[in-house]
Amino acid sequence: MKSTFAAALMTVTAGAGMAVADMRPPADAQPLSAILASVEAAHDVAWIDEVEWEDDRGEWEVEVRLASGGQLTLRIDPVTGETR
Repeated sequence: MKSTFAAALMTVTAGAGMAVADMRPPADAQPLSAILASVEAAHDVAWIDEVEWEDDRGEWEVEVRLASGGQLTLRIDPVTGETR
């Protein structure tokens, strides 16, 4: 699980060349680590493929690969942690 989180964190920070001020979740948002842990707990995740903050929609977009071989794209509310 730690390696999955580390890979997701690298994906998030890969876009560091963009304007950071435009890409921040709200101040009352849950930590990204908590959101990713809940994704792993709720789904049969083999690995987290990509994590991106969707500034225009105000949500996390998380792409995961499932142990069954499928792919799942989740849009997650940063405050509640619920899938939209």
